[in-house]
Amino acid sequence: MKIFADLHNHSKYSRATSSIMDVEHQSKYGLIKGLNLLGTGDFTHPKWFKELKQKLCDNNHSGVYDFNNMKWVLSTEISNIYSVKNPKNSVNVKKIHHVILSPDFEIAEQIIELLGKHGRLDYDGRPIFGKWTSEELVHDLMNISKKIFVFPAHIWTPWFSLFGNNSGYDNIKECYGKELKHIHALETGLSSDPAMNWRCSQLDNFTLISNSDSHSPWPWRLGREANVFELEELTYDSLIEAIKTKKNFEFTIETEPAYGKYHFDGHRNCNIVLSPEKSKQLKGICPVCGKPLTIGVENRVEELSDNPLGRKPINAIPFKKLLPLHELIKHALNLSSLNSKRIWSIYNDLIKNFDNEFNILLHISEEELQKKINNKLLVKLIILNRKQGLTIMPGYDGVYGKIVIPEEILEEKEFKDSSENASQESLKKFF
Repeated sequence: MKIFADLHNHSKYSRATSSIMDVEHQSKYGLIKGLNLLGTGDFTHPKWFKELKQKLCDNNHSGVYDFNNMKWVLSTEISNIYSVKNPKNSVNVKKIHHVILSPDFEIAEQIIELLGKHGRLDYDGRPIFGKWTSEELVHDLMNISKKIFVFPAHIWTPWFSLFGNNSGYDNIKECYGKELKHIHALETGLSSDPAMNWRCSQLDNFTLISNSDSHSPWPWRLGREANVFELEELTYDSLIEAIKTKKNFEFTIETEPAYGKYHFDGHRNCNIVLSPEKSKQLKGICPVCGKPLTIGVENRVEELSDNPLGRKPINAIPFKKLLPLHELIKHALNLSSLNSKRIWSIYNDLIKNFDNEFNILLHISEEELQKKINNKLLVKLIILNRKQGLTIMPGYDGVYGKIVIPEEILEEKEFKDSSENASQESLKKFF
């Protein structure tokens, strides 16, 4: 049984999320994307928890729930913010996000009771807890049930993550101490891929997983990163076992890291984006405003790595890099909005012909695509995307990266005037 799973997303009760981030819309667009297993997100929020209990069914008592042909596991994300003393006896503030999976509603209620002792749960789907370390969190969760699965979210994001440049650790053991034995997986986040993480040998014993952290149900957000399993039977236990052991875990789906909002260093307000090399030349200072740059993921990985790019640990899970189909259509049509009616029209026709988006991105042959797509540039972009042949203008300081149409394609007569996208030449200023 092939499982396409996105285990980290949110509900309409989290800040800065879509008002239609409910089980109905996530099920609908998740299936269109090609997903068949979702994390509920935000089960700590009382209104969302009540809604989940009313709508999700687990007739087999497997820990996997059903709604409108979509499978679900109970998940939530929380933020731990706390102070620690460093060796020089000064205080550092740590801001670590964690994703928690629960095997059933009963244990989820116990988790809610635990969290409620440390702070409010009703103001945000992703609650914040102070004076509660990551090590203490994991210890307390394991005292409830060893079946609870917890992992650090988007581990390289600058502001709220395990290795974040502004509020994280340099070593995972420093974060979890004696409870590290209960951490089995790490979420790579949009701005890094497994190959970047393989450079850090301290991560070798952990399973690298990928999820969307989506705040809307649209298929260019939901499932933009995912995990693919081959399981005899889908249960909560079989899912967790596959993650822990890497058995039956086929591959992860990643966006190109440069597409992520924090890949390179930069300043959004100053329109400054820099590679780690250029940033270091400027000593991490913005050349426009003179303030410290937001240091991106690639720079941070470089700082903590002890191996060159290209190194691959034993038993590493393979990965495939894919940009969402909406992004490809947008660039083929030279449009500015992913939510354009023209894009949806083409997208819906493709889904009608080829079942779901992952099938289109991963499997449908170029010949079959040409029969159904009038736009030849779009066909080329789909195939280049599959072969990891697209170049991305890197994202930085909260700004998504952008596709750069290869020069050799733009030089072809039929495409010469079809796009105003930046050329490869424009990338040189970043390096």
